[in-house]
Amino acid sequence: MKPSEIRDLRPDERAEKLGDLQKQLFSLRSQAVTENLENRHAIHNVRRDIARIKTIIRQDQVKGQ
Repeated sequence: MKPSEIRDLRPDERAEKLGDLQKQLFSLRSQAVTENLENRHAIHNVRRDIARIKTIIRQDQVKGQ
């Protein structure tokens, strides 16, 4: 996801997306352990998306103070 796409989401949608990505990361990690993971970069990409969402959430919290 691009940062502009994340900023367009409402705060509750961001939290929901964050939860979905964390579940997806868990699933990908379990696939990596069982060696069924086709795309090794998928874990990396999901972790980056999680970091982007958390960063934007934090930026909004700092702005609101």
